[in-house]
Amino acid sequence: MLPIITAFENSPDRGAGLARDMRVRWALEEVGRPYDVRLVSFKEMQEPAHLALHPFGQIPTYEEGDLALFETGSIVLHLARHHAGLLPEDANARARAITWMFAALDTVEPPILDRETTRLFEGDRSWGPERLRLTEARIRPRLSQLSAHLGDAVWLDGAFSAGDLMMVSVLLRLRHSSPMLNDVPNLAAYVARGEARPAYKRAFAAQLAVFTGKASRG
Repeated sequence: MLPIITAFENSPDRGAGLARDMRVRWALEEVGRPYDVRLVSFKEMQEPAHLALHPFGQIPTYEEGDLALFETGSIVLHLARHHAGLLPEDANARARAITWMFAALDTVEPPILDRETTRLFEGDRSWGPERLRLTEARIRPRLSQLSAHLGDAVWLDGAFSAGDLMMVSVLLRLRHSSPMLNDVPNLAAYVARGEARPAYKRAFAAQLAVFTGKASRG
C-alpha cells in the first residue's frame, strides 16, 4: 500500500510550490517512493477525520499503514531515515544534515514567516510598513550568516541532503515575495540548484497539477 499525503484542494499559493506538502512530495521523489495524495478543502481540514491526523487542522499529513504523521520536518526526517538518498551514511555527517533541517525550520524560517504574515494580513495597518521593515531587519542577518557558511560550496555540508531540501524550501518562500535573496548571490544560486533537481521538478509539477485541475482528489 502506498503512503498517502494530504494537500490543499485549492492552494492559496496558486500552485507556486510554497504549500508545505511540496516539501514532502520533494522528499518522496528524492527517495523514489511512489505515493498517493488526498486533497482536502479548508472545511475538511477542521473536521474530526482530519483533526485526528493533524491536531492543528493543517496540511500535510502522512499515512503509511498504521503510522500517521504531521509536521513536514517530522515527515521528511522519517522518510530520510527509512530510505536512502536524503541522509549520509557517515554518522557525524548524518547528524549534521539533521541539524540543518532544524536550522531551516527553527532559525531561518520563523522571521520569513513573520514577514509573510505582516505583508499579507497587516500591511494595510498604520503600523504595517514599519513592522515589515522590522521583520526584514531580522531576516537579513540570517541570510548573511547562511551565506557565509555556504561560501562557494554546492550544498550545506557535502552532498545534497534533507537539510538542503528543507533550507531551499524555506528560502523559496522568501524568493517569491521579496528581492532580498537577490542581494545574496550564492544563496540565490543555491536555491536555483535545488529547483533544478529532477525530483524537485517532478514534485512541483505534481503540486501544480492540483491547482490547474489536472490532478484528482485521490
